[in-house]
Order: sequence, then structure tokens, then C-alpha cells
Amino acid sequence: MLGLSRLEKHAELVERMAETLGVDLTEEQMTARMTPEDLHETVLRCTTCLEEGACQQFLTLNHDRGADTAPGFCRNKALLEAMRPTDSEA
Repeated sequence: MLGLSRLEKHAELVERMAETLGVDLTEEQMTARMTPEDLHETVLRCTTCLEEGACQQFLTLNHDRGADTAPGFCRNKALLEAMRPTDSEA
């Protein structure tokens, strides 16, 4: 069973990755494009990643300036990139 601190750490990584890609997970939930269960599954998927250090490095380098794509190793790459706002939504 995953400890709460591990889940919290990966929840933070998911949130930071989403922000780096321009995705507002709160907005996604408020508009029902993402359910709380979807978010939970997203965090759990993140916990299975073997590249936590590389993820943290990517976020350190890109969080403030943003990124167009998640790194290839990201278990939530397709999901988060699909949520990116289009030019008409930005």
C-alpha cells in the first residue's frame, strides 16, 4: 500500500507537470472534463514512474517558463497534453 506522503509527493508532481503544460486541473474538474476519480488515477499512474528524479529536473527547468510537451517518460503525457488549452481557449 502506498503511503500518504508518497501519494502527496506524486500529487504535487502531477499538479506541477499540469501547470508546466498550461493545464489547470482545478478548472478541468470544475468543468467536469476530469472527475476526482480521473485525478486519483492520474496520481496513481505517476507513482508507477521510474523517472522521478528526471521528472523533478524537468519541472525545475521548465515550470516557470512552461513547456509544450511533457517528457517522453511521463506516464500521464498523453492525458495532460490532450488537456492543454487550444489557442482559442488561452
